[in-house]
Amino acid sequence: MDVYEAVLQRRSVRGFLDRPVDRQLLERVLAAACRAPSGGNLQPWRLYALTGNPLRELVKLTIDRIAARPEPDQAEYVIYPPKLTSPYRDRRFQVGEQLYETLGVPRDDKAGRQRQFIRNFEFFGAPVGLFCYVDRQMGSAQWSDLGMYLQTVMLLLEAEGLGSCPQEAWSVYHRTVAESLQPPEELMLFCGMSIGYPDPAHTTAALRTERAGLGEVSTFLGWES
Repeated sequence: MDVYEAVLQRRSVRGFLDRPVDRQLLERVLAAACRAPSGGNLQPWRLYALTGNPLRELVKLTIDRIAARPEPDQAEYVIYPPKLTSPYRDRRFQVGEQLYETLGVPRDDKAGRQRQFIRNFEFFGAPVGLFCYVDRQMGSAQWSDLGMYLQTVMLLLEAEGLGSCPQEAWSVYHRTVAESLQPPEELMLFCGMSIGYPDPAHTTAALRTERAGLGEVSTFLGWES
């Protein structure tokens, strides 16, 4: 697949087919993604991939935990700044409205929105759940390395015909995830990721979020008009 095609085609998939993902294929993607840029070649990512019974057990553990105690764990990092200003606040609001409109869930349907939120912790039905951890000694520069690595993973998955959905929501229940995965104490959960074959009939399959125009985010200097 052409790189441009992969970038333009990639989206956050929230509906997957009941079709297993071959381990060798996933290993090939994760290994190739290690060529992603990394300052000082630290390669700060640490991954856990689950399928089958381990995945189902983690999903059940998390859903049961939310039902018993819906309040989040003590946050280890802030997902969104608490006082977002425009245009960032507007973009976040717009994508949320687009998603729920596609799902047919009106704004005042709190129960419906909660059900959709819970779908995060079912990996949207994906057959593979991936978790990305980072060593606690790492700083913001290394966290940017995680983003570059995960984007590379998602583009390679796209080239393989697979879909994905990165989910920082999993960090909200990091202690529950740790109960299942038993990661070393020095690792902090950054995000989860749903991986599988996209369901083309799912209601969100046609959803494409808008992106800011080049003139809004870029400045070019030194070129003639």
